[in-house]
Amino acid sequence: NAGGLATDDAIRSLSISQRLLGTEDVVVVMHDGCGLHGASEDDFAAALRADGVLPSWRLGAFADVEDTLRHSLEHLRTSPELIRRDHIRGFVFNPEDGTLREVGAA
Repeated sequence: NAGGLATDDAIRSLSISQRLLGTEDVVVVMHDGCGLHGASEDDFAAALRADGVLPSWRLGAFADVEDTLRHSLEHLRTSPELIRRDHIRGFVFNPEDGTLREVGAA
């Protein structure tokens, strides 16, 4: 999903995957240069309002990709909807050189 955020819908999908398909590992991958990095929640909401749209969700903008990833990992690791929370890992992808760097707990 946009921003690699642990939204309610992402948790719903992971819960389905674990409970119905037997998946055990969760990997969250964010990337450098994400469009949500440094975006303005207020400007985005104003643009939606100008079009007559009032969504129930927020953009999910963030200032620091690694801090945001750590927050998402913690949210997943404490989500009771997930039955397997011991194999949750997070990475940041660098699209310029193709490398992944693992981001651990805070």
